[in-house]
Amino acid sequence: MKNLKHIFIFGYCLLATGFISFGQDEEQKLVRDGNKSYKNNKFADAQKNYINALGKKPDSYRGTFNLGDAYYKQGKYKEATEQFEMLAGRKSSNDTLSKVYHNLGNSYLKQKEYEKSINAFKNALKKNDEDEDTRYNLAYAQRMLKQQQQQQKQDQDKKNKDKKDQDKKDKDKKDNKKDQKKDQPQEQQNQNISKEDAQRLLEAMNNDEKKLRDKMNEKRVKVARGEIEKDW
Repeated sequence: MKNLKHIFIFGYCLLATGFISFGQDEEQKLVRDGNKSYKNNKFADAQKNYINALGKKPDSYRGTFNLGDAYYKQGKYKEATEQFEMLAGRKSSNDTLSKVYHNLGNSYLKQKEYEKSINAFKNALKKNDEDEDTRYNLAYAQRMLKQQQQQQKQDQDKKNKDKKDQDKKDKDKKDNKKDQKKDQPQEQQNQNISKEDAQRLLEAMNNDEKKLRDKMNEKRVKVARGEIEKDW
């Protein structure tokens, strides 16, 4: 797969007219030193030089742009994004702004912020509609956004299914407990009855037992009487 195209501006053109102050001359030297370090893949050193250059000239466009690139090369994509966002709000030529938006799109792309990346690449193409690298990166970001949305949908569907399954398990468990309680013997179900209820049940059982004894005794007396009358 084609690598993302990353543009770096060397020797960003300054206005040649007018007197260049000592502070500006120092800023240019620091930027040049930063560019040398950048070319030698010493991105941390390049970063320091660009930051020092901005200390001399805080509104340095190329210092800000190249600092964003140095951050990007070190994997500091959030910091890179901040630099390019600042430049996107400033006036410049269409060619320069197309590069700013291109690099801004790459920085967002690395953070998987695909929608913001897509918007940045579209803005880059508005400034330069002939940039095929930007066009490719735009298509790539759109494809990644689609994959991300599909994955999010799958994750949400799985989450919903897991919740539904868990709810069913909880309901089945609750129903089983009810059935088990219903199937318990009467004695077990009555284990937790109050002391008063237990006393009443005992008295009722005693009364029933007394009635049964009285009835049986009465029956015996009748039988005995019948036998006497028959013998006599």
